Amino acid sequence: MIPLHGRAAWIGYGVVALAILFIVGPTAWIFLNSIKYQIAIYSGAWVFEPTLDNYIDVLFSRRSDLVHNLWNSFVVAGLSTVAVLVVGSLGAYGVHRWFRSRLFAKLLMGWVLIFHMIPVITLVGPWYLFFQSLGLYNTLLALVLTHITINLPMTMWIMLTYFNEVPTELREAATIDGCGDFTTFRRIILPLVGPGLVSSGILSFVFSWNEFAIALNLTARDTATVPVAIARFAQQFEIQHAQMAASSMIAIVPALLLMVFGQRFIVRGLTTGAVK
Repeated sequence: MIPLHGRAAWIGYGVVALAILFIVGPTAWIFLNSIKYQIAIYSGAWVFEPTLDNYIDVLFSRRSDLVHNLWNSFVVAGLSTVAVLVVGSLGAYGVHRWFRSRLFAKLLMGWVLIFHMIPVITLVGPWYLFFQSLGLYNTLLALVLTHITINLPMTMWIMLTYFNEVPTELREAATIDGCGDFTTFRRIILPLVGPGLVSSGILSFVFSWNEFAIALNLTARDTATVPVAIARFAQQFEIQHAQMAASSMIAIVPALLLMVFGQRFIVRGLTTGAVK
């Protein structure tokens, strides 16, 4: 008979294996469809002749704008991430430095958290009218501004947790040495919270890269991002499953590389301050 702790371990292994199957299974299915001909996808063939024509089609054919859409996604995700890190780190440090343990700080961060919980789709309509009135509809700037808005609360919370972990004696020593608040922030505090910046930046970039609802409503063909471009392979009279799968696999690569290389920073950023 297997001991109780042994059965618990096997149950844990089974749960982990099931979770891996749910995560890897759909990705593997999409990859297989990306190297199939369309007729093989329609027939549901398990044995098929692999091809790279779908990747060549979405990357190099004149009817595909995927390369341009990838560039749009890089611009929007990159600019919004940089802006989020600058504004979020300054805002979190301001709360930590001047409003720590005060009612105003709790109310402010509570409002930030509540705003982060609002479904993005409820903001799309007002943003559409707002940017259209300003002449910014169908521009990358509108997407950058909206992505800053939706990713800023998360960044402020992560960075505030890191700032709270920095010993106050370091700031006091810098002040005694003649450093002002901004100099202390830039030369002393900011290097110590580097992992927080990395984890916040990776999460902001990935969330911006994968964002669909806002981009669908605020862009046209020239300014569409990758998620919108993938969805457009589903047309009125035809669904190009093979091209859609190939585009999806290409779109996964940047976010996957960031998550793989920055995994330890992300885990540290989400768990810092959890145990005292």
